[in-house]
Amino acid sequence: MQKLTNKEEEIMHVLWKLEKAFVKDVVAEMKDDNPHYNTLSTIIRNLEEKGYVSHTAYGNTHQYFPIVKKEDYRKRFMKTAIDNYFNSSYKNMVSFFAKEEKISADELREILETIEKRSK
Repeated sequence: MQKLTNKEEEIMHVLWKLEKAFVKDVVAEMKDDNPHYNTLSTIIRNLEEKGYVSHTAYGNTHQYFPIVKKEDYRKRFMKTAIDNYFNSSYKNMVSFFAKEEKISADELREILETIEKRSK
């Protein structure tokens, strides 16, 4: 699975949300960014070449859909981030978020409960 650019990732989030979409549908979902239709079409074709997206042809137009599940991409992305930024340590990652005050004690307790339930 090739790494995606930020823009490709943004488009994948739209496709995961819509499940099937024509380029015009993706353009409509990206109102804040206001990308040009041709640019977006090129990026989606690049996603297809990378194996993230496929399409159904309707004459000269294509309806695109993701073939990589969001969960599969998330697992790979998180593993890479943890390997690269936290020395492959989930403990280091959780400590980082605790120090940055991005996770509360209550949330940590919930995580511990999940871990304890899983190990039973």
